[in-house]
Amino acid sequence: MSRTLTRTRFGAAVAAAFVGGVLVASSLDFTHFGYAQGTAVTATAAKPQAAPPAHPIADAGNAFVAIAEHVTPAVVAIQTVRDPRESDNASPRMRGRVPPGLEDFFNQFGPQRPVPQEASGSGFIVTPDGYILTNNHVVADADRVTVTLTDERVFKAKVVGRDPTTDVAVVKIDGHDLPTLTLGDDAQARVGEWVLAIGNPLELNFTVTAGIVSAKGRGGRELAGLLRNPYAISDFIQTDAAINPGNSGGPLVDIHGDVIGINSAIASPTGYYAGYGFAIPITLAKSVMDDLIKYGKVRRAVLGIAIGDVDPDDAAAAGLKTIGGVKVGGFQPSDGSSPAEKAGLEAGDIIVAADGKPVDRVSTLQRIVRLHQPGQSIALDVMRYGTRKSFQVKLTEAPSDEQLAANDVNSAKPNGGVASDKLGIDVEPVSDDMAREASIPEADRGVRVADVAGAGPAFNKLVPNDIIVAVLYPEPRHDIHSVADLQTALAKVHAGDYVSLLVYTVGAQGQTGATRVVSLHVGG
Repeated sequence: MSRTLTRTRFGAAVAAAFVGGVLVASSLDFTHFGYAQGTAVTATAAKPQAAPPAHPIADAGNAFVAIAEHVTPAVVAIQTVRDPRESDNASPRMRGRVPPGLEDFFNQFGPQRPVPQEASGSGFIVTPDGYILTNNHVVADADRVTVTLTDERVFKAKVVGRDPTTDVAVVKIDGHDLPTLTLGDDAQARVGEWVLAIGNPLELNFTVTAGIVSAKGRGGRELAGLLRNPYAISDFIQTDAAINPGNSGGPLVDIHGDVIGINSAIASPTGYYAGYGFAIPITLAKSVMDDLIKYGKVRRAVLGIAIGDVDPDDAAAAGLKTIGGVKVGGFQPSDGSSPAEKAGLEAGDIIVAADGKPVDRVSTLQRIVRLHQPGQSIALDVMRYGTRKSFQVKLTEAPSDEQLAANDVNSAKPNGGVASDKLGIDVEPVSDDMAREASIPEADRGVRVADVAGAGPAFNKLVPNDIIVAVLYPEPRHDIHSVADLQTALAKVHAGDYVSLLVYTVGAQGQTGATRVVSLHVGG
């Protein structure tokens, strides 16, 4: 297919090819069903049938060819070089081959000369003058970036900007009349639709793989740990098109040849393709790209809350008829300046709508908020333990370089702790040493979870060293400063009731902790 075809003619040709192939396959009725036993043959001769024309099948087979020919010229291979740092104690060659604990033995034979670190990835051109979309992790920490086109031209590239919270980056090469791709609308993509992934996996440049959209809106608990930032947006398109190391930054395109995502990650126990790949939705990536080109950074509007998806216990405690929404686990920062806290939201609220649009999960809320600029307001509807409330929140700009606090899950055993049989935990006061070493704020020094029963309501929801700060439900709220406070707050709780706790998660060494809300089904 000529590259000079208009997008309309290109899309029509591809669609016709697919439809023709489906119709022909249906008319041929390749699969027959019947009983296992034989049947008698009658003497009546069957009327000869004309063979269907073969060219629609060929058209269907060529549909992916047409897409690949249309898209591949705008896909690029990205090579990066990171120069040695003084902090690099040994070369990558030695780091990969010396058994742990034997570094000193090998170092006695002389210092290892640090060598540059090379890496590669993919990207695609979006403007004729050379703006390219790729992943943040492809170009992060790179000292030199080069871009290679399918026609073997090589360009030096400049990193315009990058955003770790979405894993999107923009690089620029100097050119004119470069081939480009059209950015589509991922909101229109449906689960089950055909897609192609194009990139440079395993140093196999400009490889095309095909699959379907397997799921949308992947994130939260499903991809925990992929993006280590409290303001990270995880709202991935899942595909079974093969994606491997080197595909990162390449386009995921639909049957019209339009980009609906940037290939970013794989779910695999080996680090190689195992059936699941994930792409950043292109509408999200485009908004990030626009900010990076205009401002050199992303001006992200935030509510100033710690959020999580809703589980069945959360939904029951909030009085929701269906399991969905976004749980408010706390506020960021915790000094009272959070926009959501100033507007009247409370920990334990379940956000069910934003700007009049239903909110079913964290990624949905993030996408709605992302469409706003700092200083604008957003309308939120929340469920607060059976009561629906509405708020107007004036958004603020997200701080930069915030890091996600990791959980400290050391299995401390109870030491003089007091049992709370209703929740299946042992608790004890927070010691001065722990408060000092973990930098626990004064307002969050409740009672420490010392142990969790394996069959109790708190199993898999609380861990040792969690700090119970308050009992939010049953209402009214009870702030917890001692073991006696917790016992008083739970005195009227019975089997079958729900309890919502405000819990402080202790940060890992050198990191700040954060609060979250945990709902438990007593006796459940």
